[in-house]
This record gives sequence, structure tokens and C-alpha cells, in this order.
Amino acid sequence: MTSDAVGAGRRGGPIVGFLVLVWVCGLIAAAVWWVGIGLEQWSVSYGDQPGEFEDLKRRASVALLVAALVATAGPAIIALVAYQLRRARTAVVFLVLTVVIAVPAVPFAVLAGRDLDPAPAATTPGPPGHCVEHSGGDTRCPGG
Repeated sequence: MTSDAVGAGRRGGPIVGFLVLVWVCGLIAAAVWWVGIGLEQWSVSYGDQPGEFEDLKRRASVALLVAALVATAGPAIIALVAYQLRRARTAVVFLVLTVVIAVPAVPFAVLAGRDLDPAPAATTPGPPGHCVEHSGGDTRCPGG
């Protein structure tokens, strides 16, 4: 076996390894961000500012969406790069990992997306747009 054969077999290994490292660091950063927001929510729950709690809830939803995106997109990108570098087994492993991670991540992302899209505010009915007569013959309509 010559050194050319060994070099051709290891082509792309450092690139895939670097991408895995970046993916794991992204997952750790998203998890730390999400836990930090959770600790802030815990702290605010003992306070008396309800508006701040809603803001933290929205930020937690964004952090959860980012974590779900990083968790599923990372292995998909690694699989694509590994396939382009002709590392078929590595590509298959990361493709399977993408599917395994996406199955639980998609429902979490959907729930977090619902929290970002607030429900329409309840509207109170206003005064009628036309003249309404009250009992007793008293009409308070303009013009009689």
C-alpha cells in the first residue's frame, strides 16, 4: 500500500471532523442560551413585572427554534458534505442521525412557533354603528 492510497482514503476526514465540531459547539451554545433564559424566567417569576415574563417566554421560544434548527440542519449539512467528499458511510450515518433528531425536534419547533405567533387579542364589542332605541320610549339618537 503506497502513501497515495492511504491519502486518498482519508480525503475529507478533517473537513467532516471540523463540521462535527462546529455542530456540537452550536448545540452547546443553543442549549446554554435556552437554559439561561429559563433561569431568567425563574428569577422573574418571583418578581412583580408580568410584561418581562412574556418577553422571556418569547425569547425562550426563539432559542428553542434555533436549537431545533441547529440540531437537524447540522447533521444534514455534514451528510451532504461527506457525500460530496465521497465518504458514503459517513454520509449515511449523518443522514440517519438527521432523521432520528428531526422526529422529536419538529414537534418542539411547531410548538415554539405557535408561541411566537401570538393569538389575536380578545376584542370587546364597541357601541353599535346604528341608533338603538331603549325601553321606555327614550331614544338618544342624534336627530330625534
